[in-house]
Amino acid sequence: MEAAVTTSPGVARRVVQVGVAALLTATLAGAAEAPAKETALLEKLRHRIEAVDARLDGVLGVYVEDLAGGSRIEFRADEGFPTASSIKLAVLYELYRQAQEGRVDLAEVTRPPARRVRGGGILQELGDEVRLSWRDLAVLMMGWSDNEATNVLVRRVGMEAVNARLDGLGLSRTRLRRLMMDLEAARRGEENASTPREIARLAAFVARGEGLPPEAARDLLAVATVADGGSAFRRGLPTGQRAVSKPGALEGVRCEAAWVDIPGRPYAAAVMTAYVRHEADAETAIAEISAAVYDTFDRLARSSSLGRIISERDSAK
Repeated sequence: MEAAVTTSPGVARRVVQVGVAALLTATLAGAAEAPAKETALLEKLRHRIEAVDARLDGVLGVYVEDLAGGSRIEFRADEGFPTASSIKLAVLYELYRQAQEGRVDLAEVTRPPARRVRGGGILQELGDEVRLSWRDLAVLMMGWSDNEATNVLVRRVGMEAVNARLDGLGLSRTRLRRLMMDLEAARRGEENASTPREIARLAAFVARGEGLPPEAARDLLAVATVADGGSAFRRGLPTGQRAVSKPGALEGVRCEAAWVDIPGRPYAAAVMTAYVRHEADAETAIAEISAAVYDTFDRLARSSSLGRIISERDSAK
């Protein structure tokens, strides 16, 4: 007969806590420089993310970076995940960098091919004679996640150029390997991929127009912030909140990369999932995490260094 192993309730709880922490590898980084109360609030946010992970029947990765204070929440932040349409941020960024280099004229008009991939967007519904500028195609790619518009842009700027640009940004694990709706390439393992850390940082690079002069950076941001109606991340934000958010959806996969412009406390974030049993649950998880992150950073933005939340309707007391 096997010997039974018993522990006291207190020891058992400690073993479980240590085991869960090791399994989830959730860490709060960069908080040493932050005030103790602020660090405590961010730690509570990490616990809220852990609770979402515990309920999701799938695998969750999260990266949140405080672009003002430098603190980070990392939760499987360096695991590779499929990006689905979130990779379109990389195509958009490359388009604008090539325009700045004089290799693309954003106002130039082109006619998309008559045979168009489906799976989302507007071009699949338009006639063969439609003509659009490269910028128009970028708007369709971002706001309507148009797959054919994306493929036209990828062929124009070049897949290798996109990946070389990502390397230059230090995002070597973010890869564009196939066109949209190319199932044969996906079966060969040529999946578009990134990590939560890298795709969140890509959203931040796009938001600030990394390497672009101010006018071009403003136009890039205008296109990047066209709201995608399929964004679960935006469901966690107040109506009208300015944000870059690009969702992605595949079988068993939901993900989103985002930058949120809270005055004085902007942040970049990514939520990526895989092996999801029910994809609607993953979308709910993304929305819930987005709302929790926004709530935390909004409070930090409106608070004094001592933690008093100050609103316009407050009077001095």
